[in-house]
Amino acid sequence: MMRQAALLDTQAPQNYGIVNVASVKQLSPFRYPGGKTWLVPVVREWLQNREKKPAEFIEVFAGGGIIGLTVAHEQPADHVTMVELDPEVAAVWHTILSNDAEWLAQRILDFELTLTNTRQVLEKTASDTKERAFQTILKNRTFHGGILAPGSTFLKHGENGKGIASRWYPKTLARRVRYIKTFSERITFIEGDGLQYMRATADRPGIVYFIDPPYTAPGKRAGSRLYKFFKLDHEALFDIASSVQGDFMMTYDNAESVRNMAEGHGFLISTVPMKGTHHNEVFELLITPGEHIL
Repeated sequence: MMRQAALLDTQAPQNYGIVNVASVKQLSPFRYPGGKTWLVPVVREWLQNREKKPAEFIEVFAGGGIIGLTVAHEQPADHVTMVELDPEVAAVWHTILSNDAEWLAQRILDFELTLTNTRQVLEKTASDTKERAFQTILKNRTFHGGILAPGSTFLKHGENGKGIASRWYPKTLARRVRYIKTFSERITFIEGDGLQYMRATADRPGIVYFIDPPYTAPGKRAGSRLYKFFKLDHEALFDIASSVQGDFMMTYDNAESVRNMAEGHGFLISTVPMKGTHHNEVFELLITPGEHIL
């Protein structure tokens, strides 16, 4: 059923300026393209201002997982479920949330990062999930932009000419892996299709969804370049969101097609600024049910 509400275009709560991501607690081991660290303060306020604490918070397209991890860490919801389709990314979450977390942390610490060693690791077929997790972290931290999609390549120059070592901080990465493990009982990870999981849980009223899908706008963060699983039926996503008994927040690129879909479903649009790739101010859309104003 379509939610009956007038479309309203507003600024995000408290008129947020561009968030300094250095001020946000860094929990994820990923350097993820399209990551939402900059959105953490907005999501935090959105959850904390609710009359009732949600029974479950679901990050539908988990990726680097910074939103779900923050919610699990700060506990504005009773439990967090993270859903991710990409098997490489999923291997990392399976491992960190299992008894293999310490193995992964130590593997990161013990690895001698050279181009030769890195190539040797990535050219092998992983023997199990935890080895695949290490390959994924290694690739994410040594490839340009943290991009895991086919066609991505090693950093050439990086920061101060450090090349592939520019983003390889083994002590920091190991510490994050170990820290996530300390509150892993608050997280359920599901390797699968986010839309299917939304359909399966749509009739449960105590759920809050955070929905950060691959973007739509041509020429802006082209999905095929950033993500292995970039194809998505966006109209279906809006239809499912319209049917859920719980609440949700979507984040999208500021595209006319997205605004049209939101308007067609009676959703509320808010805008929030972020720092773009070239350090310029750009606005993204936050979309919520019409009866909930941010």
